[in-house]
Amino acid sequence: MRNHSTLTTFIILGLTNDPQLEILVFFFMLTTYMLSVIGNLTIIFLVLVDSHLKTAMYFFLQNFSFLEISLTTSCVPAYLYIISSGNQIITIKACFSQVFFVIFFGATEYYLLAVMSYDRYVAICKPLHYVTIMNSRVCRNLILSCWVSGLLIILPSLCLSLNLEFCDSVIDHFFCDASPILKNSCSDTWFIEQLVLFCAVLTFIMTLVCVVLSYIYIIRTILRLPSTQQRKKAFSVCSSHTIVVSFAYGSCIFVYIKPLAKQEVAVNKAVSLLTISVAPLFNPFIYTLRNKQVKQSFHDTLKRFVFYSKK
Repeated sequence: MRNHSTLTTFIILGLTNDPQLEILVFFFMLTTYMLSVIGNLTIIFLVLVDSHLKTAMYFFLQNFSFLEISLTTSCVPAYLYIISSGNQIITIKACFSQVFFVIFFGATEYYLLAVMSYDRYVAICKPLHYVTIMNSRVCRNLILSCWVSGLLIILPSLCLSLNLEFCDSVIDHFFCDASPILKNSCSDTWFIEQLVLFCAVLTFIMTLVCVVLSYIYIIRTILRLPSTQQRKKAFSVCSSHTIVVSFAYGSCIFVYIKPLAKQEVAVNKAVSLLTISVAPLFNPFIYTLRNKQVKQSFHDTLKRFVFYSKK
C-alpha cells in the first residue's frame, strides 16, 4: 500500500513572490520575447529572399534563428500567462512536454553551433574548396543530423521519466526543468539522473571538442596569413560565432558547476533566464551588427519594401 496520492499537476513558483517585481519581470520578458522573435524572424526572412545570402553559413544561421525562436517560445509565453493570470498550476503532461521541447531545442542548438564551427573551419582553412565541400546536400544532412542528435539525447531519459510517481508538486523555477521534476518524485530516480547527466555531458563534450578543434586549425591558419588586413578579415568572419559559442558554453558550465545549496536555485534561475530570454534577443544583433552582408541585405530589403509601399 502506498501512503501517497497520485499527483496530476505541478505548481510553478516562478522567479519572484513580490507582486511589484513580478510586474517588472512580466514586461521585461514580454519585451525581450517580442524583440527576439522579430530579430530572428528578420534573419530567417532575409536569408529566404536575398540571393546573396544563399550560402552554407547563412543557411546554418537561418536554422539557428529558428531554434532560438522555438526555444524561447517553449518557455516564455507559458510563464507570461502564469504571471498575468495568477494561475501557477500546470498539468504533468504539459510540464513533460515543456521539458521535452526545452532540452530538444537546447541540445540541437549545441550540435548546430558545432556544425557552424566546422563551416567556419572550411571557409578559413579551405576557401578554394568551400563551395564544393559545403554544398547544399551536405548542409541539409548536417542540419538533419543536428535535429536527430537533439532528439536522441532527450528520448531515453524522458521515456523513463513518464512512469515516475510524484509526492511533491512544487517546482521552484519559472518553467518545467528536469532537475526540479526529479526532486518531486517518490520513485527511485538515481538511474534517470545519471542518464540525464551522461547525455548532458556527452552533448557538451562532443560539441565542445568539435568547436575547439575547429578553432585551433582556424587560428593556426589565420596566423600564417601574410598581411594584417587578411588576418583581421578572417577573424571578423568568426567573431560573431565565437561570441555566441562563449555565451552558450559559459552558461552551461554555470548550471552544472554546482554552487552552495542555498544559491543553487537562484543561480540556475538567473542563468536559465539569460539563456532562454536574453540570449535569443542578442544573438540576431550579434550576427547582424558584425556582418556587412546581413546589414546590406537588411537595408536593400527595407528600401525595396518602402519603394513598393509608395507605389
